[in-house]
Amino acid sequence: MKNLKRFLYLLTLIALVSTPLPLLASDSEAITPTEPIILFDAEHTDLSLLYTWLRDFHYEDPDHVFTVVDQIDGAPAIRVSGQHWGGLITKNNYKNYHLIVEFRWGLVTWEPRMNRTRDNGILLHCQGRDGNAAEDFNSPWMSSVEFQIIEGGTGDIILVRGYDENGQRIIPKATATVSQDRDGEWVWDPEGEPRDFEGGRINWWGRDPDWEDVLNFRGKQDAEKPVGQWNRLDAFVKDDTVTYLVNGVVVNKAYNIQPSEGKLLFQSEGAELYYRRIELRPLPE
Repeated sequence: MKNLKRFLYLLTLIALVSTPLPLLASDSEAITPTEPIILFDAEHTDLSLLYTWLRDFHYEDPDHVFTVVDQIDGAPAIRVSGQHWGGLITKNNYKNYHLIVEFRWGLVTWEPRMNRTRDNGILLHCQGRDGNAAEDFNSPWMSSVEFQIIEGGTGDIILVRGYDENGQRIIPKATATVSQDRDGEWVWDPEGEPRDFEGGRINWWGRDPDWEDVLNFRGKQDAEKPVGQWNRLDAFVKDDTVTYLVNGVVVNKAYNIQPSEGKLLFQSEGAELYYRRIELRPLPE
C-alpha cells in the first residue's frame, strides 16, 4: 500500500510538471506593444509565443494540424490543415495594438465543411479558460471578438459567447452603426444607426446578400482575393474600438467592446490555410 501511494504521488508530480504553461497565462497583465511583436514571419518561425488547442485533443496535436512549412510561394509559412477544429493561441494577453496578418487559402477541405465555403478566423480578446465556448470546456473556441475569415464574409465581426468556471455565460458586447440587408441581417454602415450587440454578428459592409455556404463562393464586392492569392488583414484595436481592413479596405468597425483585451486565437475550421506573417505593432499616432 505504501509503495502504491508513493507511485500515485510520483504520477501526480509528473502531471503537475507537465501541465502546459498556457493554463496560467490567462491571468497575466495585457501587453501593449511598444515595438513590433513578431508571432511569425520568414525570420521568426519557431511559434514560441503560441500554443496549440484542439477540440478533444486539447494541448496535443497528433495529426499535425499546425506545422511550419519551409516554403510557400518562396517563404516559410504556418500551414493550418483544417483537419481538426481548434487554434493557435497567444501565450500572452494583448491590448491597444495593430495586428497585421498575411494569409492565403490552400486547396484541402474536410468534413463537415468539405464542400462548403472555406472558413477560418482570428479570435481577438479571448477571455477565460481554453475551450470555454462550450459549457464542458471542450469547444475549439473561447469567449472572444472574431475577425471572421470566410469566403464572401472576411471582415465580419462575431461576438463569441463562452462560460466561466461557475457555468455562467460570458457574453461579449459591442456597439456598431448598422443597417439591415434584404434578409434582415445586421451590416456595418458608417451612416447607419448605433445598435448594441450582446453576442451575435455584424456583417462587413459589402457582404453579398445572396451569400451561399458553398465552396469557392465569391461575392460581387469581395475585398478578399481569389483562392491561392495572398491577402492582408489589419485589425486596429484601440481601447474599446476595433477597426478591420481587408487588403487595405476598411470593412467593419465596432466600439464599446467588452472585453477590450485578451489573447488571440488563430483558428482551424475545416479548410487548409497558410499564414506567412503575423505581427502586433504599436498603434500609429
